Amino acid sequence: MLPLNKILDGDCIEVMNSLPAESIDLIFADPPYNLQLKGELHRPDNSKVDAVDNDWDQFDSFAAYDKFTKAWLAAARRLLKPNGAIWVIGSYHNIFRVGTEMQNAGLWILNDVVWRKSNPMPNFRGMRLTNAHETMIWAGKSEKSKYTFNYEALKALNEGIQMRSDWVLPICNGHERLKDENGVKAHPTQKPESLLHRVLVGSTNPGDVVLDPFFGTGTTGAVAKKLGRNFIGIEREEAYRKVAQRRIDNARKYDRSSLEVTTSKRSEPRVPFGQLVERGMLNPGETLQSLNGRHKAKVRADGTLIAHDARGSIHQVGAALEGAPSCNGWTFWGFMRDGKMIPIDILRQQIRAEMHPKAN
Repeated sequence: MLPLNKILDGDCIEVMNSLPAESIDLIFADPPYNLQLKGELHRPDNSKVDAVDNDWDQFDSFAAYDKFTKAWLAAARRLLKPNGAIWVIGSYHNIFRVGTEMQNAGLWILNDVVWRKSNPMPNFRGMRLTNAHETMIWAGKSEKSKYTFNYEALKALNEGIQMRSDWVLPICNGHERLKDENGVKAHPTQKPESLLHRVLVGSTNPGDVVLDPFFGTGTTGAVAKKLGRNFIGIEREEAYRKVAQRRIDNARKYDRSSLEVTTSKRSEPRVPFGQLVERGMLNPGETLQSLNGRHKAKVRADGTLIAHDARGSIHQVGAALEGAPSCNGWTFWGFMRDGKMIPIDILRQQIRAEMHPKAN
């Protein structure tokens, strides 16, 4: 049985290997970046920068890091359902090595996403470009995986424009940056909730199980809880677990109706036009009119239409009358009721609503 909505203590590889195979819908992984920092870093005023110099980010060599990456990715892939997917985030220090190991593990890369930070840390030494982005790799378990992609929901998040693979979002600051009892930031690489919100809205559905093997201070768990997803976190550092648990306890799940997102019409159940005729919603011999007012056609008992020399499906007849290569008959035809023109798609939506009634 899965330990849903729990933070598990231990080594991520050992804990993942103890969980049931093919039980996870999505993995979000923020592994050590292996930054290879040499010495302390100071600002122009000589104050010390709180950089990532923790033991968990230290590896003796690239070979050691690659071995670790290969091991945790193998454990992660075993956990994914056949249609599961994984997101891995990293910087230029590690993401290219991680990407190679992902492909070697059999994961199928879908996109790389550049998270462009709107408020990046400056380059204090002035020896390189300001590092203003991180890279995420999104991959399915295999080439055949039917992964979740809520295209329309991401498009809606982006004001009706197709979501691009470069995301401009701020790093954690202000009230979102978690602090310990001494007022020091609790984790050096805390990710913003806006980033996880976009990932989870775009690639999971309510009720899905999301695993984060490098849980840190629990951004994945907090956002998952708010969005009605289940989470499993793995974190070996007690200090991080305490901060994460407190954060998740304080998070509040959004109400059920607000968790619904815009779905793709392709994902909605197919309704044959003939079903409208079978159910008496439209009758044989009834006249349909094109919504542009130019054409008419009669409904036949088998769910086809006839108009002059054109006969066939609602799509075929619409295309023939318009002289077009194709036509979406559902948005082309309408019918008259009480003196009003009503699109036939209204009837299709009624049937779909019956197939998937919404819970109170």
